[in-house]
Amino acid sequence: MQIILMEKVVNLGNLGDVVKVKDGYARNFLIPQGLAKRATEANRKVFEARRAELEKTQAEKLAAAQSLAEKIEGTLVQISRKAGVDGRLFGSVGNADIADALKALGFDIEKALVRLPLGPFKQVGDNPVEVALHTDVVANITVSVLGEH
Repeated sequence: MQIILMEKVVNLGNLGDVVKVKDGYARNFLIPQGLAKRATEANRKVFEARRAELEKTQAEKLAAAQSLAEKIEGTLVQISRKAGVDGRLFGSVGNADIADALKALGFDIEKALVRLPLGPFKQVGDNPVEVALHTDVVANITVSVLGEH
């Protein structure tokens, strides 16, 4: 299916690109999320008429993400969990726990934005974590998992 991207999508394209994707990806994800529209002649005309407005809102989102990234960059987040004597946690620390800890510090971050490529933390210690605030903006924080006995 041919679609017009209404904003930048990772690994797909930028605002205004006409790309071909699988029907299910377009129908079930991109179009309902407002990330794309079908590439019909009418939608192309509407997009061209609103292009400047869409580019302006895209630039505003990018600027907001960059300012938040400057504030959050290098932040140390401490999370306490019950742990055994060897430092292994009873349970784990996932992206939802990290997002809640960031909210407690005053940063409104969704759990989907916290990237844990190696999965949740199951050991006591300091761990680097990436927070993807925008497709082009990634902030690095440190999560310190503390063990309680």
